[in-house]
Amino acid sequence: MAGRVLITGCSSGIGLDAARRLQAEGWQVVATCRKPEDIEARRAEGIECHHLELADPDSVERLAEEVLAGGRLDALVNNAAFALPGAVEDMPRGALQSIFETNLFGTHDLTVRLIPHFRQHGGRIINISSVLGLVGIPWRGPYVATKFALEGLTDVLRLEMAGSGVHVVLIEPGPITSRIRLNAIPHFEKWVNWQDSARAPEYRASLLKRLYEPSGKDRYELPPSAVSDRIVQALTVARPKPRYRVTTPTRIAAFGRRILPTSALDWFARRS
Repeated sequence: MAGRVLITGCSSGIGLDAARRLQAEGWQVVATCRKPEDIEARRAEGIECHHLELADPDSVERLAEEVLAGGRLDALVNNAAFALPGAVEDMPRGALQSIFETNLFGTHDLTVRLIPHFRQHGGRIINISSVLGLVGIPWRGPYVATKFALEGLTDVLRLEMAGSGVHVVLIEPGPITSRIRLNAIPHFEKWVNWQDSARAPEYRASLLKRLYEPSGKDRYELPPSAVSDRIVQALTVARPKPRYRVTTPTRIAAFGRRILPTSALDWFARRS
């Protein structure tokens, strides 16, 4: 089976790898990026690419209209998202509004604009979540909040779409090679006044080093192709699973949530 698929967030990482993989396997890929140079780069390699700013409702509306004007759409892969590191107590209201606009509200807006089309023709909605949609860890509060919310919204949508011909799937990666750390730096610098934080010594000892002085790959880190494998599976099997977990940490986190008390999970999270 191959059809036409819309993938958001194709500048790098998971979205880019999935776009290339699916196009190579015969899918008609419609990719999205935010930056003009990334759009041109995708087009230069033969991938149809459109502009999308998920935080802008007008941009979401334009994209949905453009994609549906191009013919039947068989699947949507909601991948675009960004991270905003820092302590929860240092996050102003605007910081949370900013990350939710992209990671949840815009994703939801795009999805519901396409559901009427999927109801007519059948289709699959694949939401890329995270191990941080299962467990929280320090310094990642805003991103964790958006992924927990995405998990809940996706679960309910899956229940509501049962029997409609629309399959709704969550893919939950753990550590994957990507630019998410680099892309998080401007958001951190915009919103977090760490110098005046009660946790300033902790920022210097941990988060700043991780942001600005990367020490190489994380333990258990896998390439984006590991996620693309699951995307292909979710798109092509007759009955996709509700969830596909990628990397050892995600499987451990899912298992731990089922059997461990919260205090034990907290102990592990603080040492992650």
